[in-house]
Amino acid sequence: MGVKLYVGNLPFSFAEQDLFEMFSQSGNVSTARIVIDRETGRSKGFAFVEMGTDEAAANAIHSLNGKSFGGRAVVVNEARPREDQERPSNGAHRAPPRRDFKTGENASGAFRPARY
Repeated sequence: MGVKLYVGNLPFSFAEQDLFEMFSQSGNVSTARIVIDRETGRSKGFAFVEMGTDEAAANAIHSLNGKSFGGRAVVVNEARPREDQERPSNGAHRAPPRRDFKTGENASGAFRPARY
């Protein structure tokens, strides 16, 4: 398994093929994935690239970190492991109960004073 690299401050117009070609100059690229916003379908401006060997990863970091692409200085470093986040047991974020603005009661019937 290769070394996973974080690539930040990418131009929003960058495609995965551009990313793959950029890192191929430094060595064998296993995967190149740009992170996409689910709601807009646009790039979030960062990506993850997995290089085939440690030497290729070190070469990519050395040659590409700080280099300007599309007027932006790209950040390239070794990716950190993802931290587990506390999530509700049902897997979804829960919104507060709906409130009836006429009576001041929420959906469960309890009165909740308005915040000003």
